[in-house]
Amino acid sequence: MEDMIHVDRAMSTQQDIKIKAKGVQVYYGDNHAIKDVDVDIDDKTVTAFIGPSGCGKSTFLRCINRMNDTIESARVEGDILLDGEDIYDPKVDPVQLRAKVGMVFQKPNPFPKSIYDNVAYGPRIHGLARNKADLDEIVEKSLRRAAIWDEAKDRLAAPGTGLSGGQQQRLCIARAIATQPEVLLMDEPCSALDPIATAQVEELIDELRQSFSLVIVTHSMQQAARVSQKTAFFHLGNLVEFDDTDKIFTNPQDPRTESYISGRIG
Repeated sequence: MEDMIHVDRAMSTQQDIKIKAKGVQVYYGDNHAIKDVDVDIDDKTVTAFIGPSGCGKSTFLRCINRMNDTIESARVEGDILLDGEDIYDPKVDPVQLRAKVGMVFQKPNPFPKSIYDNVAYGPRIHGLARNKADLDEIVEKSLRRAAIWDEAKDRLAAPGTGLSGGQQQRLCIARAIATQPEVLLMDEPCSALDPIATAQVEELIDELRQSFSLVIVTHSMQQAARVSQKTAFFHLGNLVEFDDTDKIFTNPQDPRTESYISGRIG
């Protein structure tokens, strides 16, 4: 009986839809970059976006926290719902949205501030700490969750830019999760890292999915296969196929997916 309850619980959490996209189109001026994308992204799951360069995976990722708003020529149509709420509703403040939907970029980009201030920055501007003790706690918790506390705890006043590349990327993950987001977007988070740092970040991604919905854009199919439970394959601005990761890699339904995975396109 205990096992049944456990399985039921696991299934119900697996099937909670965190982000629902319907009919999403993205234009850069006259260029139709994303064409009619429908996708449901589950909570507490790692979803990987794969596909050749320029296929639209990063463009679509950036729709989920309205980063495309910062590009003058960009226009987004269709619906993207976070917990059932339209993130493109005029009433939604993009700054508040980005606190809920954190982002980690391709190259580690710590602020030119101390390790402590890198992590404290978001909680400060969003008023998440009542006092210094609160802030200390958020910083420590975020650095621990990003698996960099042991390396950083004795040098919190030192600049974040003094860390190694892999440490900087984990610092950026700590900074992203310090605002207590619900979703974490990662745009090729390991492409600038060496294999050891990549393995550390991948291990971290696996731990973070206990708490967040993660969406990762990766050019590495091996990485997608290692870290994700769901995979979306993009090609020429279309979402060609979206399914469980093992199905996409072992039994894809679309010949274009099959061609990409076997190395014939891309």
